[in-house]
Amino acid sequence: DLTTTLLSCQSPDPTVRTQAEAALASAEQNNLADFFVALANELAAEGKDLTVRQLAGLHFKNLLVAKDDVLQAEKHNKWKALPTEKRAVIKSTVIGAIRSPVQIARHTAAQACAEIATIELPYKEWPDFLTKLMENVTGSDNEDGIKISSLECLGFTCERIALSVDVPEIAPDVTDLMLTTIVDGIRADRPDTIRFAAATALRNSLAFTRKNFENENERNMIMKTICEATQSTDAKVRGAAYECISQIAFQYYDKLQSYMQTLFELTFATIRNDEESVALNAIEFWSTLAEEEMELIDMSLEYQETGQPVPAEQTCVGYVKAALGLLCPLLMETLTKQDEDADVDDDVWNLSMSGATCLTLVANTVEDAIVTAVMPFVQEHIKSENWRYREAATMAFSSILEGPGAEAIGPFVNQSIPVLLAALSDPNDLVKDTTAWTIGRICDLHVRSIPEETFPTLVNGLAGKLLNETPRVSSQACFGIHNLAAAFSNDNTAETSGTNALTKYMPQLLQTLLQVVDRSDASESNLRICAFEAISVLIQNSAPDVKNVLLQLLPAIIDRLAQSFNMPVLTNEDKEQKEGVQGLLCGLIQVIATKTTKEDIMPHCDLIMTNFLQVLQSKNATCHEEALSACSAIATSLEGDFLKYMGALQPFLMNGLRNFEAYQVCTVAVGLVGDISRSIEGAMQPFCDEIMSALIEALQNSALHRSVKPPVLSSFGDIAMAIGASYEPYLQLSLMMLLQAAQTQAPDDDEDLIDYVNMLREGILEAYTGIIQGLKDGNRTELLLPYIDAIMSFLEMVAKTRKNDYDNEVLSKAVGLIGDIASSMGMQVKAQINQPYVLQLLREGHATGDATIIDTCNWANSVVGQILAC
Repeated sequence: DLTTTLLSCQSPDPTVRTQAEAALASAEQNNLADFFVALANELAAEGKDLTVRQLAGLHFKNLLVAKDDVLQAEKHNKWKALPTEKRAVIKSTVIGAIRSPVQIARHTAAQACAEIATIELPYKEWPDFLTKLMENVTGSDNEDGIKISSLECLGFTCERIALSVDVPEIAPDVTDLMLTTIVDGIRADRPDTIRFAAATALRNSLAFTRKNFENENERNMIMKTICEATQSTDAKVRGAAYECISQIAFQYYDKLQSYMQTLFELTFATIRNDEESVALNAIEFWSTLAEEEMELIDMSLEYQETGQPVPAEQTCVGYVKAALGLLCPLLMETLTKQDEDADVDDDVWNLSMSGATCLTLVANTVEDAIVTAVMPFVQEHIKSENWRYREAATMAFSSILEGPGAEAIGPFVNQSIPVLLAALSDPNDLVKDTTAWTIGRICDLHVRSIPEETFPTLVNGLAGKLLNETPRVSSQACFGIHNLAAAFSNDNTAETSGTNALTKYMPQLLQTLLQVVDRSDASESNLRICAFEAISVLIQNSAPDVKNVLLQLLPAIIDRLAQSFNMPVLTNEDKEQKEGVQGLLCGLIQVIATKTTKEDIMPHCDLIMTNFLQVLQSKNATCHEEALSACSAIATSLEGDFLKYMGALQPFLMNGLRNFEAYQVCTVAVGLVGDISRSIEGAMQPFCDEIMSALIEALQNSALHRSVKPPVLSSFGDIAMAIGASYEPYLQLSLMMLLQAAQTQAPDDDEDLIDYVNMLREGILEAYTGIIQGLKDGNRTELLLPYIDAIMSFLEMVAKTRKNDYDNEVLSKAVGLIGDIASSMGMQVKAQINQPYVLQLLREGHATGDATIIDTCNWANSVVGQILAC
């Protein structure tokens, strides 16, 4: 009995619930078509228990939905495989349920119906889907509820199709009918509830209406309808209309010109006078416009660099810059409408936050022009008696720090430091919070503009806000210290002088930040994490003369990690906090290991590894990622002496390599394999059967995130270099996987896939190089002879199809591989080396002007030349 089974899925009794779920799974496996029919009938059955109808509809929908693209495709294919006549019955039943007199049943049916339409509409199937929905919306005798659910169904369908991968474009006649139906619903004479549903559906449909927007009459009709909706008496309708306008700015920027004066007037009036929920959407229009213009400006620069003309549809008109004189005052007015009771930890989004975000985007778009538009407001109000204006002026200044060049904004940054340091003691918490954030932004973006003489005052000012302020203010102070320390990341003077400007403050800063971690309120406003991150960056950028401080800190960090296992766990929040602290402590040990020598770290390693292994027993993926990363640092530091830990670490390493769901953990585990291989070299051999098996499984797993596969391929080379001739048992299978991966290519218009193919090729080239060098060291290069032609074919493909290799990483590794093949195989590969594409790659390497690549090319040229001369 399906009714009983569905209700049992909600039972508080886990045994009953498990049995019911198993029964549904069995029905799905045994006869999917009949199961769909039964669920559709339950959903459509008037008079049935409403909970059952809703459960049936949601289960129906979930049979067709998955977050993972591969699983989603499988579910869609199962639907397509159902008999046509069964599908027709199911569709008729579900779309009929949209006319139910019961609202929840209609709404659920709309969701289920949309999932079917998502599968079928791109393939021009289910032609009466839109016809029936149009009848529902336009029929004068239909109840408003039916019209609303029909429009909801259209909106859900458009939203789902927009997210679909590798499906055909929606046919123009389909989008025409969609638009006709939606626009009918949004008409001014419709009730507000219908207009809202229609406006939402329109927003979702805009991704498919390029043809309609190309037609001036149709475009005018759409824009007129939307602009009229912004004047509705209902705030939800007005808000939805502005969401449509923002979407149009994103999708059809090149079509805006005729409407900008109207949109300017509408949005400005709404931002100034309407209720907050609507004003936020009007601000979003200008934020979207700024983002679009930023992108168009960047594209224009790319065209100029390549000497190409900018296509008309990709020309930046400069709407934001033209509106600057009126837009900036309006946005700065919104900054004064702060909600002082808002808790930033609760994902609050209000007018002042939206205004600040928009101002930041505008600054990035118009660059230097923003300074004269905003700085008068900042200078007038940053010392105002009214805290709202002090905070607004500080936020306005912070918002324009990114975008203008140093020459335009630098003098104001220089002048601002004393004022901002004084404002860290403002009586208002929000002013202090924004001030600390602004100082952090200055340290990040304009550290060169900070006067040298104010550096001590700046460090001490931020440090003084770490312990006794609210978590929000202290968190921003941590952010400031973090960015100040990060500014020393490219400071090479410490390598020669042995010190830097941070050294004298390091002991006190590290001690104070550890006290911040122990604050009872450190879980608020991300304070504990910000403090740990500040400590980490301070250590990373510390000068050599701070090493003794770090060695004094290390036992305290290890002890904290050991003590963390005793932290009480009463709630899920306690568990998350405990595991979060453990992961962060592992991270600190890792950075200390990279700043010290083997002799420094070795006395502590037994205790360190014991704690890492205990962390790896938890069920938290982030903990595993941090602990395995830290193990990499220890392995790199200890070199061959890391072997003593391998027996205990191996089971956890294998768990990480097989953690295909938490792919970041898998990636870190693969990296650890490489680091261990380089450290213990030949001693790696006893562990390789299990490791190689897991690596092959990773490559064969179609659901594994693709970013993991390049480092997996590269790790073959690390292992081969470590164990030399002992790599022979793995040679055939690993080369087969490399040859298979080498066939992957990307279309010219898919930038993401081109980047991925480049990463894949880097991994393949690194693997080939490592394998060749490993077999050479083991005097077994003859094992490679059957594969040389395939390897050289891959190099030929790289020479012919190399794209977007901006850093020349693929080229560099290809040239290195040519040299390794020639030096390892000698005369046996003369015919394969004597090919035009080999000389082409070597010439291209020379032409890069990169000294390292040129050195590699010279060596490879020399080896190749010796072979060809014989």
